[in-house]
Amino acid sequence: MNIPDAPFFAMLARSLQTRGGLTLQRSLYSALREAIMHGQLQAECWLPGSRVIAERLQISRNTVNAALEQLAMEGYLYRDRRGSRVASLPQESCDSPAAPVSLPSSLQSLPQVLPRDTPPLLFAPGTPAINYFPLPLWRRLLDRVLREEGSSLLGYGDAAGEWPLRVAIARHLALSRGIDCDARQIVITEGALEGVNLCTHLLSEPGQTAWVEDPGYFGAKSAFIAAGLRLQGISVDNEGMQLATDLAPPTLIFTSPSHQYPTGSVLSAARRLALLDYARQHGVWIVEDDYDSEFRFSGEPIPAMRGMADNAPVVYLGTFSKTLFPSLRIGFMVLPSMLVEAAQPVIRALLRGGHRAEQRALANFIEEGHYSRHLAAMRRLYRKRQTQLQDVLKQELTMPHRLMAGEGGLHLTVEIEGVDDVEWVRQARLHQMAPSALSPFYLEKQHARSGLVLGYGNTSASQFSAAIRTLQRLIVPLRRG
Repeated sequence: MNIPDAPFFAMLARSLQTRGGLTLQRSLYSALREAIMHGQLQAECWLPGSRVIAERLQISRNTVNAALEQLAMEGYLYRDRRGSRVASLPQESCDSPAAPVSLPSSLQSLPQVLPRDTPPLLFAPGTPAINYFPLPLWRRLLDRVLREEGSSLLGYGDAAGEWPLRVAIARHLALSRGIDCDARQIVITEGALEGVNLCTHLLSEPGQTAWVEDPGYFGAKSAFIAAGLRLQGISVDNEGMQLATDLAPPTLIFTSPSHQYPTGSVLSAARRLALLDYARQHGVWIVEDDYDSEFRFSGEPIPAMRGMADNAPVVYLGTFSKTLFPSLRIGFMVLPSMLVEAAQPVIRALLRGGHRAEQRALANFIEEGHYSRHLAAMRRLYRKRQTQLQDVLKQELTMPHRLMAGEGGLHLTVEIEGVDDVEWVRQARLHQMAPSALSPFYLEKQHARSGLVLGYGNTSASQFSAAIRTLQRLIVPLRRG
């Protein structure tokens, strides 16, 4: 059975005309997929040939074939020498409403986070400038490690991570973050979030309370909720997290003092010392997330809270995902000396010591000075991009707004009151942009502010003006009142 030509090509033409920022291939793929899923293209129907489609739509035949191949790979089409035929899909998956699914109550309060994309979309927060990473150098370091170590790296390693990397990190932290620690205190994790999960196992029990910054990092809140902890949102202002002495002491306090996410505020020295004193007095553990402190653009680097006092009850978390590239998936935690021995059974039970070649290569990358040089280059790049984005926002964003997070890092936060920022972000993705909505970062919804978190780390400055103009156009119908 063949598909009627006129409605078929009219449907595809409409899709291409309204494709926004999508490529022709992606728009064609999406239109055909939706038509198959909703029964507009019935099972066993033959599509017109790729040459005919290309000629009627006036697009490249390669573009058509790429879209059809993708649909065939995902099981929506059958392709052979005779052409492309619509696959027969289970009726329930296309037309019948899905049965309601009930999540555990502890997970129902998790914020909805949009999936990340490869390649990243514009303004995606937390993504560094991956095209600036010295990949040929990294490849040489990996090759050298494999040549020297060979198959000995293919088995499980130390659960706490490769010793050379732990030594390199300890030296780097002493110089850059003012942290005096022994390599035995360092545990290598698969990103910072695994460090948060490890903290919940080491330092808390289900039913206990964790203080979290409000607004604050999705990942930490999700990990604490999944571990059965009760969350208490603590307000953040321009001096960082406030100390809520009127509340019952928690078990854990999670904070990002050097560059709060998403507001960008810095925890003042007075509040740091007060928080450390409070933790000592009440037997509370502080989890310090130092996720992008390497990128400070003005003044002296802000020392880590972990290094402000001896034997501080602070577990320090860091990651290389923000400074190098996300798929490296290597983070680390620095345990207080009094926790090192007690933590070993938990570390051996939960961690397996993988990514050994990458860890060895990273150790060489740090010890040979490549890491510090890369950080310096990226600091210059991000400072320039942040200034350019601020200028473009002043010129192109006509709605009343307030800029936050202006002293460093990889993002700017734009607060705009009275806008449905979740819908704004949903529409922005249709134009190949992936900023984060500000309001879901708040735990206490009655205090939530609206706006956008704009990542500029992996977005070229040449794309800023057109992208902000698009965001300005999208916001107009979304203003409340």
